[in-house]
Amino acid sequence: MKKAVVLLSGGLDSATVLAIAKSQGYECYCLSLDYHQRHVAELQAADRVSKALNAVMHRTVNLDLSMFGGSALTDNSIAVPQAPTDGIPVTYVPARNTIMLSLALAWAETLAAQDIFIGVNALDYSGYPDCRQEYVEAFQRMANLATKSAIEGKTITVHAPLIDMTKAQIIQAGHALGFDYGITVSCYQADADGKACGVCDSCRFRKQGFVEAGLPDPTHYQGIKA
Repeated sequence: MKKAVVLLSGGLDSATVLAIAKSQGYECYCLSLDYHQRHVAELQAADRVSKALNAVMHRTVNLDLSMFGGSALTDNSIAVPQAPTDGIPVTYVPARNTIMLSLALAWAETLAAQDIFIGVNALDYSGYPDCRQEYVEAFQRMANLATKSAIEGKTITVHAPLIDMTKAQIIQAGHALGFDYGITVSCYQADADGKACGVCDSCRFRKQGFVEAGLPDPTHYQGIKA
């Protein structure tokens, strides 16, 4: 069975990617990044998702990006927007996907895995530059220049199966694979119990996705009793 490293945040998109990789027959090794984001609820969700989808292994790397700040997700003095904003929003974390893909690349090489999966999306996203197809292709080119395994003929493929899908299509894909989105956390400012705020960019995209998919939203929201 082929091995794959799957970047897993604990949110809706990365969970769908893991379900897709599993359905394609990959032996999945999940990698999460604790970059000292606003809450740990998403990382706790990543652990639930990896277990629910029977990943071979789940590892979390601790790398404190809050020492640099520059994002509402790593600097508590920057407020998370409650409404749509112009341009690249302050929830963008500088170089986050590049850091995560680099860590995934390192693990893939030690596992002798030639496949990396990431849940980036170029349609229903917040304008992040590292969620574009050209970025994924550029990283793959770099990976195949930079690694011993690639030079020896075992090239790396970076899979971004959600890249051209709407949020509704992503949800429908996961639903078709039998995945329960109720165990995921996408909110930028979830509370200690993992309940979503319902108003940040991530929550709004997620809410609208379930509406457009024609499926019930299993998200646990703050202020709403189960």
